[in-house]
Amino acid sequence: MPNRKTLKRIAEALERMAPAPLPSPDFDAADAFVWHVEPDRLTPVPQVSRMEIDLLVGINRSRDTLLENTLQFARGLPANNALLWGARGMGKSSLVKAAHAEVLRQGLPLKIVELQREDLPSVSRLLNLLRGRAERFLLFCDDLSFSHDDQHYKSLKAVLDGGIEGRPDNVVFYATSNRRHLMPRDMIENERSSSINPSEAVEEKVSLSDRFGLWLGFHPCSQDEYLAMIRGYCDSYGVEIDAETLRAEAIEWQATRGARSGRVAWQYFTDLAGRRGVKLSDDGTA
Repeated sequence: MPNRKTLKRIAEALERMAPAPLPSPDFDAADAFVWHVEPDRLTPVPQVSRMEIDLLVGINRSRDTLLENTLQFARGLPANNALLWGARGMGKSSLVKAAHAEVLRQGLPLKIVELQREDLPSVSRLLNLLRGRAERFLLFCDDLSFSHDDQHYKSLKAVLDGGIEGRPDNVVFYATSNRRHLMPRDMIENERSSSINPSEAVEEKVSLSDRFGLWLGFHPCSQDEYLAMIRGYCDSYGVEIDAETLRAEAIEWQATRGARSGRVAWQYFTDLAGRRGVKLSDDGTA
């Protein structure tokens, strides 16, 4: 049996191996943070790259729904976790950041914390850091999806359901994805065809998206919406161009990209602003 001296050395060794307690972040340093691991830390983001919410054209219903949900949460009222899913480049992540900015503009305190998909296993540690704080936090995970052998989706349940403790009242979770059920369709079909109990094999992963109270769909934009986006950028940033030239150039630009989207509209506008000598700052303002 180990003597007292040996036990003391073991205890001291274990103490040295244990990670140091995470220092309390200075949440007054910024309104936006990025969560990092190894070591765990919240890094403040002094200036977020985003655009004004009024410039997000063609997604009015999703814009209004998400903004109202975010305002409710910032006011301390009940609010839902939100999944923004659908076509690439249609403003899903831009809307989340713009909604946060609009909440701040209206004078309501709200912190946004960006969480990378690969860091989902650490989310329980992040929630413990935020739980009980006076501030309210919007956790944001961009481009969320899961592959066949990906077990990260189990960690996401800690955010959506919160386990035995429940999700902290001061935390809400927004995610964007190109997939409505967060997993490829062929993966769902493969699970159904190869499992002894097909329904149970699929349900655990598919039902993950059901845990989001808000599902907001984003679909490819029409040509009129695409041109309206560009015109809105031009008007907002003072880039002068006649309607005929804008239409001809913008249609040619999207033809070379093979698609229309808000991202393609912004890319064309960036090129146009550069040719017209208009500088854009990192946050998208002139």
